[in-house]
Amino acid sequence: MAHSMCGSGARWCTRADAMFDVSGLHVLDVEIDERQRLVLTVESDQIEHGCPGCGVFAVGHGRRVHVVHDAPCFGRVTVVRWVKRVWRCREPMCPKATFSETSRFAPPRALLSTRAVRWATDALSHDDTTVSALARHLGVDWHTAWTAIETEAEARVGQPERLKNVKTLGVDEHIWRPSRVGTDRAVTIMVDLTRDQDGCLHARLLDAVVGRAGTAYKTWLQNQPDGFSGQVEQAALDPFRGYANAIRDELPDAVAVLDAFHVVRLGTQVVDEVRRRVQQDTLGHRGYKDDPLYQIRGLLRHGVEHLTEKQQAKLTRCLEEGDPIGEVDLAWQCYQQLRSIYHAATSRGRQIAEKVIAGFPSCPIPEVARLGRTLKAWKTQVLAYFDTDGVSNGGTEAICESGGWLVWDWLVRMVPVALPGV
Repeated sequence: MAHSMCGSGARWCTRADAMFDVSGLHVLDVEIDERQRLVLTVESDQIEHGCPGCGVFAVGHGRRVHVVHDAPCFGRVTVVRWVKRVWRCREPMCPKATFSETSRFAPPRALLSTRAVRWATDALSHDDTTVSALARHLGVDWHTAWTAIETEAEARVGQPERLKNVKTLGVDEHIWRPSRVGTDRAVTIMVDLTRDQDGCLHARLLDAVVGRAGTAYKTWLQNQPDGFSGQVEQAALDPFRGYANAIRDELPDAVAVLDAFHVVRLGTQVVDEVRRRVQQDTLGHRGYKDDPLYQIRGLLRHGVEHLTEKQQAKLTRCLEEGDPIGEVDLAWQCYQQLRSIYHAATSRGRQIAEKVIAGFPSCPIPEVARLGRTLKAWKTQVLAYFDTDGVSNGGTEAICESGGWLVWDWLVRMVPVALPGV
């Protein structure tokens, strides 16, 4: 680095060292190679070393270059050329002969630095990304990236402290294999939904086990270290009785909270069911593009506050034409009332929720009445939303959909090796 501005005769650039940020290693040179990669040449400040075999002070025996890929820097693939010292033991009877210096920055013969492996594992665990994308950013092939990530994931799962301070626990099922055959298509995902001191949620994957039954969740809870169940204060879940039973049995002190998104989705499904039934009753066939109810199938899923004047006019016209006795209109009004539970202030939202749970079961529309009975059966979990400052299972859903849980597929032993491109 000819223009390092680190003083005349300085061997290392202190500014470059600060950016590289690896204790004991110093930057000698920085360049952009023909592949547009950022290439750093580094060396250690070690001037003497004892033989690991016998302890005798060794002498220098030349150098060799160890090339490792580091975490991306400044939008470029970053490669580090570590000019390693090679040492020779001066004890003739020592079997060690020669050996190279070591550093926590990169294990011997490693292709990825420790920092790069941590960066990739964190990204795959928390972000919506894939192994292929991470390998591309690191400048290595898929198998090199996955081998390193798998090793890091195994080490993290073995750390008991990863389960400390889990106050809010989320659970969800995920179909990881599209095939319709086999018993291991589904997995149950456990996610830490604890908010930080500022109230921000950083969902963190804890584990994945084979199966989508409540037994899978219950068994996982039973296998956790002593004290884990006692520290969980809230447990978010979808409307699945198996998970609810597991929470009841294994997390007796936790408040079970039904996810708001799934409650609203139940209402959306009811509106669709009523629309299809009325379509068949009035016209005798499924919806065609010119049928009034079919034209507004998307608008019926919208919140009334999001509709433009033109959309509201279309909705009114099509309901008048295709909904002779107002069943779809009433189901849609019920859906809007259900949505309003989670858009109102806490006290007002609770009042609306109690009114919905009490009134829906007696609705003359059978689909709405069925929804009312479902909500009544889950009344405690629905109202718990207002006692827990809006605990949601959304973070769990996000991790399931992102594919980040694939980091841990070695744990559940579902595939012999992970598949490229996942």
